Amino acid sequence: MTVKLFIASTLDGYIATKEESLQWLFDVEGEGDNGYGAFYSGIDTIIMGKKTYDWLEKEQAGQWPYSDKTSYILTHQKISSTDNIVFIDKEKLTELSVNFADTDKNIWVVGGGEVIKFFLENHWVHELQVTIAPVLLGEGIPLFSVRKLQRQASTD
Repeated sequence: MTVKLFIASTLDGYIATKEESLQWLFDVEGEGDNGYGAFYSGIDTIIMGKKTYDWLEKEQAGQWPYSDKTSYILTHQKISSTDNIVFIDKEKLTELSVNFADTDKNIWVVGGGEVIKFFLENHWVHELQVTIAPVLLGEGIPLFSVRKLQRQASTD
């Protein structure tokens, strides 16, 4: 199992506005997809938090953008799962990580900030790819809200 974080951040280190919007990212102009297509084609499983899920559902007008993958949504709420969207809590996630441990699955932690923090604090992220967008928000949801976390990162 390889857990990957592929995410965009603003120059000042935010992944979303304080209103939890990602619109700033879609407003950035540039060439290509910054490797997203190649990255996504190698992913088997998606993990994200409920706030990120809700934002995507709203912005995508009910068209789930990851319908070809199994998505695990971290939440404390009891929500019925569908064929490829599974709602789980942190305890179930820990059980799931044990089941995936000896597989060759590639897992993408989409976000948001609290989910990223949880994965980093547990040292579950194997690969981290951050694209820095030429945007300054001034405030919002930080990419790394873990201030006491210290780890050596490889730049491979």
